Amino acid sequence: MTNTQVTLIQIDNYGPWTVTPSPRREVDLQTLQSRLFADLSQQFGNNGGYVFFTRFDNIIAVTNGVDVSDHARIQESMGNRYPVTISMAIGHGPSPGEALIEATALLQERGSAQDQDRTEELLGNALGSEDRTDDDVHIAHFDVIDATGKYTDELDAFSTFIQIEQGYATLMQHLHDEYGGLAFFVGGDNVISVCPDLEEAEYESIIKHVEATADVTLQVGIGTGTTAHDAGMAAKHGLEECRQKGTRIEGV
Repeated sequence: MTNTQVTLIQIDNYGPWTVTPSPRREVDLQTLQSRLFADLSQQFGNNGGYVFFTRFDNIIAVTNGVDVSDHARIQESMGNRYPVTISMAIGHGPSPGEALIEATALLQERGSAQDQDRTEELLGNALGSEDRTDDDVHIAHFDVIDATGKYTDELDAFSTFIQIEQGYATLMQHLHDEYGGLAFFVGGDNVISVCPDLEEAEYESIIKHVEATADVTLQVGIGTGTTAHDAGMAAKHGLEECRQKGTRIEGV
């Protein structure tokens, strides 16, 4: 059984801030969001975590091994460096989806994301060492088989983007709805998913569902570890085995 720790990071009162005292330039907002995400990715990454941008004003991190004091230090750093602040809530559970539901509920109980009085909240508890094991985190790293030959070198860039995004959307929804997994597009033709403990037959079913629904053929490397970094690196090696052997699933 997995025991995933997930942190929901939310920019405080961001919607009203973007139009106060008047609407701000979109290019400035996009730049701020991307820099904030990059800094969070680096700081949590230095502690073995993975960070995913989702909607940018809401960011999801897999934070096994990152304690509350680490969260507080990162939160303070962001507040000192940006014109906006962030609130964070930590949840954990036997599936990533359940962990995120717990974290989300903690933040929602403290008020709306657009509540100016809800500022720099840090909620929830990190997993203690006595609750952690060597295989708490399961990462599945998917990519599209021969994306360059089938799409990049054959279609215009936007048509390729649409095709890849359709595959991602199908995978994201199926993993979440059927298994409680959280899948995130990370660029190119790559999707990283935080999963519960799944069998090889379940990964085969997932790949077949995406192929049948979106006409996108996937391969996947799976890794486990104490932290997202450890599991993610094992998944990357599994994906390389797929590419070398011509297989669809490695690392289960």
